[in-house]
Parts: sequence; C-alpha cells; structure tokens
Amino acid sequence: MFTDGPQASGFLDVLDAESALIVPAISILEVFMWVLREHSEAQAIQAVAAMQRGQVVNLDSSLAIAAAQLSHTLRLPMADSIILATARIHHARLCTMDADFQGLNDVELMAKQG
Repeated sequence: MFTDGPQASGFLDVLDAESALIVPAISILEVFMWVLREHSEAQAIQAVAAMQRGQVVNLDSSLAIAAAQLSHTLRLPMADSIILATARIHHARLCTMDADFQGLNDVELMAKQG
C-alpha cells in the first residue's frame, strides 16, 4: 500500500475507514522498518503518518498478557500475537498478507501478488 505495490488497492478501503482503523503500535514499528529498508525514510514517514490517522493502540500489561496467551495457543511470533490480540480486544477484523495468520476465521488474509 505505502509503496504502491501490487497489493495496494486491496488496502485502500481499510485505510480510508480512518474512524474504524485500529493500529497496533508494533505495526507502526514493523511498517516503518520495512519501508525504510526497502524504499526510503521519506516513504516510511509517509506510511506511518497514514497509519496514525487511525486509533493507535499502545501495548499495556493486559494486552501483553492476551498476546502471550495467543502466542502460546496459536504458536504465533511475538509481534503477530500482539497484532491479533489488539484486533480481538477491539473487535476489529485483522487485514494482513502475513501467512502466519492463515486459518483464523477473524482474519482477512489478503493474497500476495507479483
């Protein structure tokens, strides 16, 4: 989305719904790092600016415990468990291209293209 890749159009509606957009703070870290590494700092700054138009959710102790439980149960990596726990606590649908979430009925897995 942030670098006009082949999957960009699939995420436009998600980002356009700013009032309903829930953004785990760790997602800002992941996106900024990836865009910075693959593209440029200017594009990374633009990406996180777009993400920050939604409700940014910081990691607190109750979210950390919920994420740890999900990580244990589903065998998810730490960041993925925080992202999923955030979505579930906020009754939000998680839209991702990350195959670690495959098979979860409350996750919209968007196909990678290209």
